[in-house]
Amino acid sequence: MKRLACALLGVALFGAALARDNSPGTVAAEQLPAEARQTLRLIDAGGPFPYRRDGVVFKNLERRLPQQPRGYYREYTVPTPGSKDRGARRIVAGEQPPVVFYYTDDHYRSFRRIKRQDQSNERR
Repeated sequence: MKRLACALLGVALFGAALARDNSPGTVAAEQLPAEARQTLRLIDAGGPFPYRRDGVVFKNLERRLPQQPRGYYREYTVPTPGSKDRGARRIVAGEQPPVVFYYTDDHYRSFRRIKRQDQSNERR
């Protein structure tokens, strides 16, 4: 009976670990909203950015992106038509200069890694 209980506990813990898998899915850059594609162009050009907080360090406190040293990720606003503030959409870019990009449209609750046609520049 003790072995059965241990086995069931192991299965439950394994299932919980799978449920917590926060690995981002992917999205092609061409499938992003026009505002997100424009934000990518601004990031590539180094600005100028329309929002004061664009380019600040993204701390990844919820650990939804792969763990990296502090300062690795920077966040950029993706304008939301009709929104009176910055809205919920962001691009988070990793490394300097950026080589990896993530998109969120729900204010960091979920991310999708952006697949770009120019990924030959990517070092990973």
